[in-house]
Amino acid sequence: MKVAIGVDHGGIHLKPALIKYLEKRGIEYKDFGTFCEDSCDYNDYGEAVAKAVAKGEFDYGILICGTGIGMSIVANKIKGIRCAHCHDVFSAKATRQHNDANMLAFGERVIGAGLMVEIVDAFLNTDFSGEERHVRRVSKIKALEDKNFS
Repeated sequence: MKVAIGVDHGGIHLKPALIKYLEKRGIEYKDFGTFCEDSCDYNDYGEAVAKAVAKGEFDYGILICGTGIGMSIVANKIKGIRCAHCHDVFSAKATRQHNDANMLAFGERVIGAGLMVEIVDAFLNTDFSGEERHVRRVSKIKALEDKNFS
């Protein structure tokens, strides 16, 4: 498994806990930045991670900003990305099982490191159900992308 991660200045303090989690589990990752607390635009990091995931260079992407909202909006502008904005374990599991989400976004101003690790763990360790109804729905998402992202 390969994971791309990206944060802006609003998510910089959760990044070390995320990296520690990934390293402890032997999960290969690439940190797309940011690398300091200076104000920056979440768009740049969200786009870079989403493009890398969409190209198939990484299996999953994880984004952190102040709320997770901006990052998730940006990521979902990239064709092939299904980025879920999650602040609880149930949603992280459900979005993998039902939506086959390939990216996760959350906010440092919303959750702490302990809950973040539980959410990331649930997301990375839950498989897509493959149930017909979920396959059908994800196919409709892909068709909508094909129609609107020509």
